[in-house]
Amino acid sequence: MSGRDPFCQPRRGRRGAALTLVFAGVLIAGAATGSLPEPDAPARGAAAGPVGPATRHEAVEKAAAEAMADGKSPMEAAERAVSRSGDRWAAVYSEGEYEEFQDALDGRYTGVGLWARQEPDGRIEVTKVQPGSPAADAGIRTGDRLRSVDGRAVDGRPVTEVIALLRGDAEDAPAGTTVTLGLERGTRAWSETLRRARLSTDSVTVRRLPDGVTVLKIAAFTKGSAAAVRAALRAAPADGRTVLDLRGNSGGLVTEAVHTASAFLDGGLVATYDVDGAQRALHAAPGGDTTRPLVVLVDGGTMSAAELLTGALQDRGRAVVIGSRTFGKGSVQMPTKLPDGSVAELTVGHYRTPSGHTVDGRGITPDLEAGSRALQRAETVLTGLGDPS
Repeated sequence: MSGRDPFCQPRRGRRGAALTLVFAGVLIAGAATGSLPEPDAPARGAAAGPVGPATRHEAVEKAAAEAMADGKSPMEAAERAVSRSGDRWAAVYSEGEYEEFQDALDGRYTGVGLWARQEPDGRIEVTKVQPGSPAADAGIRTGDRLRSVDGRAVDGRPVTEVIALLRGDAEDAPAGTTVTLGLERGTRAWSETLRRARLSTDSVTVRRLPDGVTVLKIAAFTKGSAAAVRAALRAAPADGRTVLDLRGNSGGLVTEAVHTASAFLDGGLVATYDVDGAQRALHAAPGGDTTRPLVVLVDGGTMSAAELLTGALQDRGRAVVIGSRTFGKGSVQMPTKLPDGSVAELTVGHYRTPSGHTVDGRGITPDLEAGSRALQRAETVLTGLGDPS
């Protein structure tokens, strides 16, 4: 299990899987984050029936309003209503949490710049240090052992919990607050006090393999991801073979996934989805590169917007998909602002791939199964695809 501090476990358990699973495929529709196009006044509940999405939204809004009128917490009342809804992806966020979530989708976060994982013996090891971050300035290195955070031992704790401690989520710790880390490197043990800072993430990384294959790794669909992919393609050889690595990508902004699809497609359907029963479609822009040999790598951590992109490239015959079955998160959430500024999100529909394949609960089956040697398998497949010219 691994994690990094931009995206952490929510402060209270009922924040839903969205934050716990790092974006967990939260497809937020509407103006809040611009993840999906704004629906044109869908017939809320018209096709959903008495227990449909619109009715559930109304129940949550009513519970929050009644709590406010009674001098009670609208957020707690909304959480109770959500827990009764049976919606596995529903969540209620405080105003501050929702702002943090949107910042994360924008590629910004408050933290110290550490990635970490839990070793088989329960120890927490630093797996990456963000350049220019407080952790990097303090000389912390990949491979260092993290023993404690503010005096709390972290061995055996879930990584998401450790990351939450680093960010100071329980204390709503803003940039400028301090956190003391207990560290170990070989025989040396020491403490380091860091000051949290506002940092930005690089969701797209590019590397060129010795055989000329360009690997584009998209960690999450944050704002600007698609532009970074296009820039990488422009810098790569025009006839270059490309691997789009979506392993562990748990979603993000659907618009960014659609724009990324546009880089490889010449227009056409990317996905369809429904909002309260009203059918909608997402289309790629014309003019994408349709000749470059392309392989997409996926695994069980490939979710939501990443599954939407994978399904589009697979169904349209644009890419060979290699890896293992994806997670299966294909639902659409819409936010509702409550009287105290908190936000409730409930599922309003589901998306499907261009061929009509339902992703939610099923995932996407790769064209070729592969485990730890998926990248090597991709290189072999790309060689077989031949010269695109």
